Amino acid sequence: MSVTTAGPVAVRRRLGLPMVVLAMAQLVISLDHSIVYVALPQIGASLGFLDHDLQWVVSAYVVATGGFLLLGGRAADLLGRRRMFLVATSVYALASLVGGFAQSPGVLLSVRAAQGIGGSLLFPATLSLINTTYPEGPLRNRALALWGAAGAGGLCLGSLLGGALVHSYGWPSVFLVNVPVALALAVLGWFLFAVDPVSDRRRRFDVAGSFTATAGLTSLVFLLVYGPAIGWTRPAALSAGALALFSLLLFVVIEARTSDPLMPVRLLRHRGLAAAAALAALFSATFSSLPYFLTLYFQTVRGYDALATGLCFLVPALVVAAGTQAGAPAVSRFGVRRLLAGGLGAGAVGTLALVPAVSAQGPYAALLPGIVLMSLGQGAFWTALWIAAARGISPGDQGMASGIASTSLQMGGAVGLAVLVAAASGIGAESSIPALVDGMKVALLLTSGALALGMLLIVLPRSRARAAA
Repeated sequence: MSVTTAGPVAVRRRLGLPMVVLAMAQLVISLDHSIVYVALPQIGASLGFLDHDLQWVVSAYVVATGGFLLLGGRAADLLGRRRMFLVATSVYALASLVGGFAQSPGVLLSVRAAQGIGGSLLFPATLSLINTTYPEGPLRNRALALWGAAGAGGLCLGSLLGGALVHSYGWPSVFLVNVPVALALAVLGWFLFAVDPVSDRRRRFDVAGSFTATAGLTSLVFLLVYGPAIGWTRPAALSAGALALFSLLLFVVIEARTSDPLMPVRLLRHRGLAAAAALAALFSATFSSLPYFLTLYFQTVRGYDALATGLCFLVPALVVAAGTQAGAPAVSRFGVRRLLAGGLGAGAVGTLALVPAVSAQGPYAALLPGIVLMSLGQGAFWTALWIAAARGISPGDQGMASGIASTSLQMGGAVGLAVLVAAASGIGAESSIPALVDGMKVALLLTSGALALGMLLIVLPRSRARAAA
């Protein structure tokens, strides 16, 4: 039976255990981004973090991941997807083990940076393994839906799992839990994934391009995270900006002259990939920024402990997972464009519905309608996004395409969270309850508006084309 005509039951059977391993790898990446949120108060008190430095427990992971993603994508294409999968999971296991026994802020921040590098290697390796293992069509769509459920759901499950672990075992457990999982993934990956083919000796690794791209992107993400919190005119911010500008300009010059560039220009001309990269940035700037504000709301405004805060994320985690599963058949029925627009529209309406429900005395149940609608749109959009990013890309460029889209994802998250926090008057754990409530409403309104604008930008070109026809 051909791939394009296989029914849903056949599709499920053919995914197999390798898909379970790839989905679990994506779950680890997403969990590590958000699992530390509810552990931050304990981490700060235990290790002696200053209040303004505590955010770097989250930001160090974001900066390292965003800076090394292009390198990770190209490494998957040239050095081998299976090989990079094994390296990345091993990095995760080792860094998490050290993090669980960290005794100082410097060691813990180094661990978070190492986990971020592991994520930058694992994300494109995992996604390119899916896109080269499963042929384009319903089979790959189903695989991406499962992978997407693990990734999008992990952003919410991280808070739930983190709350339960911190409540029962303390903050080191949010790091140590990764060790057996990452080691198991490495062992299973060794046996389940096909051995990487012999490298094409005609293709060389672009060392100069890799160095300048990594330096430039790392500096840029650092600036976007650091600037809003500390100040754009501080020496560290100015130095990061100068290094980012110089490195990225040099990267462009190098890529124009090398015979085998890190980032081939032809990929930038691929309209589907360019659109997917822009939408990935929008997704991360909006959907992925909301757990930060919801965590503040639950812990500071409502006074929930770590476990209760984690349980509040159970509903969005389940609904996001349901949305990703609905996304695969919806793509076959309605098309990628319509599903992307529908996901953004549902997210915009759901986020807007949260505004009147957020208050100093409001019950959790008042948030549920908005949370359910927002999470459903998030899950469906996530699946459609990665289907769009992989379409029409040759197998030899899948790692790089994944790196481009996921780099946009990280950049969007850094910019989006910085903008939303600044627009919300810089609210944080030390803010007063009235300031937190007002600031969160501003962030929700801006998020809803951005999602609605994204939906219009998808819908309007098609409407104009139909009118012209």
